[in-house]
Amino acid sequence: MIPYGRQQLDEDDIEAVVEVLRSDWLTQGPVVPAFEQALALRCQATHAVAVSSATAALHIACVAAGLGPGDWLWTSPNTFVASANCGRYCGAEVDFVDIDIASGNMDMGKLESKLQQSEQLGRLPKVVVPVAFAGRSCDMAALKSLSRRYGFVVIEDASHAIGAEFAGQPVGCGSHADMTVFSFHPVKVITTGEGGAVLCNDFALYQRLGELRSHGITRDECRMEGNSDGAWYYQMTGLGFNYRMTDIQAAIGLSQLSKLDGFLIERRMLARRYAELLAQQPLSLPCLEPIDESAWHLFVVRLSLEQVASSRAQVFERMRADGIGVNVHYIPVHMQPYYRRLGFQFGDFPMAERHYREALTLPLFPGLTERQQNDVVASLKKAIQ
Repeated sequence: MIPYGRQQLDEDDIEAVVEVLRSDWLTQGPVVPAFEQALALRCQATHAVAVSSATAALHIACVAAGLGPGDWLWTSPNTFVASANCGRYCGAEVDFVDIDIASGNMDMGKLESKLQQSEQLGRLPKVVVPVAFAGRSCDMAALKSLSRRYGFVVIEDASHAIGAEFAGQPVGCGSHADMTVFSFHPVKVITTGEGGAVLCNDFALYQRLGELRSHGITRDECRMEGNSDGAWYYQMTGLGFNYRMTDIQAAIGLSQLSKLDGFLIERRMLARRYAELLAQQPLSLPCLEPIDESAWHLFVVRLSLEQVASSRAQVFERMRADGIGVNVHYIPVHMQPYYRRLGFQFGDFPMAERHYREALTLPLFPGLTERQQNDVVASLKKAIQ
């Protein structure tokens, strides 16, 4: 089976882990801050806080933003559930903004209209979480402008988008988002086995994120109440979590980060080749221009169902039977039973629902050979005819 995505590890990654295993540190030691510094430098951000998963990163970003009961978080329905769940973890209400069908990203026109209506109702969001679907950011400049007008915090869920750019700047640099979250799950652009990070440029926010990652504890005397009892002393200044990344994970990440540019080149080449091979098919292809803006975590096509005799489910099963590990991204979050119990209904976000009906994710990862890619294309053409 050719998977839709997989990690690309080599001997350098393995040796980096072995070096940690032979060291004095296995959990959070010197490699974690080394990885954080390298990550911040690569993304032109001031600070990075590495954590155990992107879900953890989204959670502490929301807590650091002051999200709580009575507040609202808005995000895209075309995403993994974590983009919305982070608001629920904080006791906040969650709502969604429908997508632009061509990009799969939050529609800025719909966001602006919803903000205007919500302002009249006194129900503006405290946090908006745009999702960089498949590796490409939404219109973050328009979003930043709206955030200034309506006063919400922007936490970009860039789980798909490390190495991507927006308006010539690296995603994560902080020009358009207050905080940016990356994922290092094995199917993502780089991996730490499991892990995530929050990037920001505000030092107070960085300190808060660091404490939230580790039980709300500080060893900084300037942040303590009263005096320190000695070098061993720490204080828990607030309620935090155990979301720490290990040195083992960080070692993989540091090694993987050095190969990021090569991974991006290969992903972009494969995306371009898919577009050439599928140009005449009854499909809507993802936008390729400019190709270097996206990290190309996913290559998602949409079936032109009015021109295809088969359903998406039939195409999916036929390709799986051919050994092609296609997938679907995403089941809209508001269609999940948990969120329907909160009052959401089918039909609430029609573009996200249409995207779901039509979407099919094709295999894309470094190491996918031309022969394998040809097999994917041949199977897809056969399945839709």
